[in-house]
Amino acid sequence: MEYRHELKFMVSELTLEKLRYRLSAVMELDKNQQAESYMIRSLYFDDYYDKCLNENEGGTDDRYKYRIRMYRGNANYINLEKKYKYRTMTKKVAQQVDETFVNKIMAEGGTENSGSLTMELYADYLKSGMRPKCIVEYDRCAFVEPVGNVRVTFDMNLRGSSDVNRFLDYSEDFTIPVLPTGTHILEVKYDEVLPRHILQLVDTNELQRQSISKYALVREAM
Repeated sequence: MEYRHELKFMVSELTLEKLRYRLSAVMELDKNQQAESYMIRSLYFDDYYDKCLNENEGGTDDRYKYRIRMYRGNANYINLEKKYKYRTMTKKVAQQVDETFVNKIMAEGGTENSGSLTMELYADYLKSGMRPKCIVEYDRCAFVEPVGNVRVTFDMNLRGSSDVNRFLDYSEDFTIPVLPTGTHILEVKYDEVLPRHILQLVDTNELQRQSISKYALVREAM
């Protein structure tokens, strides 16, 4: 996968509702979205020296981080992802893993597995102590447009936990809110060109582009 543009904004509840009304007239909801939103939970990794966190805060170019991601609490579909960032552009590679792999990661810090991405994570575990650091969770509403491969997401109610061993635990709510009530994150992702009509709909004259890392926000809050 090639690098994609990724624009991020911190927005209010009112702004999100305005954008939801505007975009719903011209964009489709993500085909996997079965309600107004769906929950995403990610287990993020960092090394002995918090390299990923420090690179986020320093705005370092050409960086990457690992995460394990699960949707709607569905343990039958779990991905290990490696997300690369270069300036304002991102790309990610993914490999499907299972609960056994996740449990070994949480118990041992690192584990070998068949697959290039899991072996990369294992190599970073041996080399620099890459291991789980926090859980990041939020509710997402996603709009899509095939022209430009555009994806506009509302990431709402950001919350997190440092209790990484509970990544697979949906028996109770143990995460804590990270942002003030009514403050959410808007992301606009596209390949080469953002269609003008979508740009016009998203531009409310209130948005200020920011460098936002959900991982960094949760780590700082913890």
